[in-house]
Order: sequence, then structure tokens, then C-alpha cells
Amino acid sequence: MSVASEKQSTTNTESHKPTHESEIETIDPAWKGLYRVGGMAALIVAVLVLSEVVGFTFYPQPSTVIGWFTLFQSNRIIGLLDFWGLEVPMYMLFAIVFLALYVVLRKADGGRMAIAVTLALLGIGIFLATNNPFSMLSLSDQYAAATTDAQRSMFLAAGQALLANSNQRAVGGFNIGLFLVSVAGLIVSLVMFRSNSFSRSTAYVGILANVLSLADYLREALAPQAALALLVILPNALFLVMWFALVGRRLCQLGESVSKIEANRKNR
Repeated sequence: MSVASEKQSTTNTESHKPTHESEIETIDPAWKGLYRVGGMAALIVAVLVLSEVVGFTFYPQPSTVIGWFTLFQSNRIIGLLDFWGLEVPMYMLFAIVFLALYVVLRKADGGRMAIAVTLALLGIGIFLATNNPFSMLSLSDQYAAATTDAQRSMFLAAGQALLANSNQRAVGGFNIGLFLVSVAGLIVSLVMFRSNSFSRSTAYVGILANVLSLADYLREALAPQAALALLVILPNALFLVMWFALVGRRLCQLGESVSKIEANRKNR
């Protein structure tokens, strides 16, 4: 066989290389499990965000502490969910999602991804430290069992402090946890443009979702009207659901690609 024909044969072999082979160059097979777990976590987050929006629509949140106590006594499950209960597992899952994204995108821009993961983990820690629906449930039970006005006043004051400590924007707070996670999500979306692991459409959806989330802080400071809030919050929720669904699907695909590559290599 001539040298020319050998080169042609090599070229043909490379041109027919499966798509997973080129894909494996951008991901680390050692992290296959994290890709899959991160993908499932992102898909669950998408479901939780959508569920929270639906829940708040059908069961609006009370505006006073006594309203919260009454809700908890009438329906404990709805009370827990309305007091941002779904966001507790949601923020826990954020940690897995951002770690998986770091592993996939660190070769594209390790510095920015390190900053994004640090901000995300800080935001998650702050949120979990300041939001506990079971604390409000406990205060509600103690308020219901109180026998004197002095006791009721004490539990109302404790409930007001707990509500303010949550820093949720719905009660006029500055949710620093969500702010940091949104900044992290924006950085990750921008890094996606430098990697072939995620499509440009996923990056654009991520930018829209996280920019809208950050824009709501400005909206709240300048125009806190409820009608205007819906114009920002509803599209924000929609784009967040889309982004986490796209990210989750892609992470699962990357995990499956690694499995196929490993199977192909064993069969050779």
C-alpha cells in the first residue's frame, strides 16, 4: 500500500469517528456520575420552579404574620410550601448543578467558573441559613397554644423577626442568596459561549433568565407595584424553567456519551 493511500485511509477513519468521540474531548469520563446526577438535579429544579409559580398563583402568600400563623393552622402543607418551602430543596440541588457545570466548563474558562461556583455556594449557604419554613410552623403552633395576650404578642414579634430575616423580596427584603446565585448563573451562561458542550440557545436562555432575575432587584427599588412585578417575575420564572431543563438534558446527554465511548473502547 502506498503512503498516499495510507493517509487517505487514516483521513477516512477520522472523518467517520462517532460524534461521541469528539464530544469526549471536552468532558472528563471520571465525572460521568456527576454529569448524570447534575442533569437530574437541574431537571428537578425546573419542575420545582414551575411548581412554585403554580402554587403561589393558586395559594397567594399572606401579607402579615398573623396571616401566616392562620395559614399554618388551617393547612400546614400549604403553609410550608407558601413559605418558600420548595426553595429549600431547590437551593440544595443548585449546589450539585453548579458543581457539574464547573466540571464541564472549567476547560473553557476555569477562572470565571471558579468565581461562579464560589458565588453560587455562598448564595446557597446564605439562603439556607435564613429561610426555614419549619421555624414559622413552630411559632404558629406556639401562638395557637398561647393562653395570654403577652405570650401571643411575643410569638407575633418572633414571627415578624423570622419573616424579616428571610430577606425574601416578597416581604421587602434583599434576597442576597438569590442575587449571588443569579450572578453565578449569568457568568456560567456567558462561559457557555466558549464551549462546544452547550448550545448557544442554552447560553442565551440562561442570560435572559438570570438578567431578568437581577433586573427584578432594580424593579423592586424603583417601582415596587405588584402589576409591574408580574411583568418581570413571570418571564423570569419561564426562562429559568427553560434554562434548567436545557442544562439538565445536556448534562444527562454528556453522561450518556461517556458511557457509549467507554463501551465502544471496550469492544475494540
